[in-house]
Amino acid sequence: MSARIPQRKRIYLGCEGESEQSYGKRLNEIADEAGLHLHIDCDVLQPGSGDPLALIEMAVRHIRQKVSNRGLFAHRAVILDADKLNISPDRDARIPRLAESHSIQLIWQRPCHEGFLLRHFPRRDTIRPLTAGLAMAALVNFWPEFRKGMTARELATRIDQASVLRAAAVEPDLNAFLALIGLIDPR
Repeated sequence: MSARIPQRKRIYLGCEGESEQSYGKRLNEIADEAGLHLHIDCDVLQPGSGDPLALIEMAVRHIRQKVSNRGLFAHRAVILDADKLNISPDRDARIPRLAESHSIQLIWQRPCHEGFLLRHFPRRDTIRPLTAGLAMAALVNFWPEFRKGMTARELATRIDQASVLRAAAVEPDLNAFLALIGLIDPR
């Protein structure tokens, strides 16, 4: 009789777009390299038009469907851009309650994914561009080959465990997510 391979711990990661999906896949690769027995299910929430509440509502529907088809998730999170906040304060106010009621951790990227990525690099971890355009310009200035929608393999040329931990040191939401999945010590 052969030994059974234990099932990987399933982690749901709702992603605003393909760039976040690739980042989530890269996190999964880093978790594998660290010997963690988990699978990050990176789910692109489209069409979401960047509206944070609509993205969380879509994530709730997707989670329900995935749980129905494949079983429970050990943890649930959604990674989304903060630059779309404050457009509709009434809608924004509903986000934390909806996320909490469905045990979804929010990982806010400030102001956007490119600004979030910038904080993965030495001497750029405290840079906080105010707009998405400034974030993209700062990232491309440092990483000329960067473009939106890069694959996990392309991200791997510059994003490793050390860079993720560097970003987590200044990004509390990322830090909390990495602690939940076991990539960092939850102290």
